[in-house]
Amino acid sequence: MVFVLVSVNKLVGMKVITAKAYVLGEVKGLEANVENWKITHLLIRLSEKAGTDLGFKKRFGSATVSMPVELVKAVGEFVSIDKSFEELSRTVDIVEYKE
Repeated sequence: MVFVLVSVNKLVGMKVITAKAYVLGEVKGLEANVENWKITHLLIRLSEKAGTDLGFKKRFGSATVSMPVELVKAVGEFVSIDKSFEELSRTVDIVEYKE
């Protein structure tokens, strides 16, 4: 097994794209389990359109959601997830992140 390490600094600000090229938003931060130091979730600042389409629209600013890292398919120029927008909108994989 080959591990590829990616800096948090590189991930924050990256666009997040669904399986069918819908721009979900950008990485705002990460959540980690401090018992084993594994990253468990990406915090994604939704685009205005994604926030509206997913029902997370905020009056001021963009909504932020928490998404399990298991949905990440690849990281390169952007973060690619393995579900389409339609699949995400019908699941409970992402939840609003309350700061």
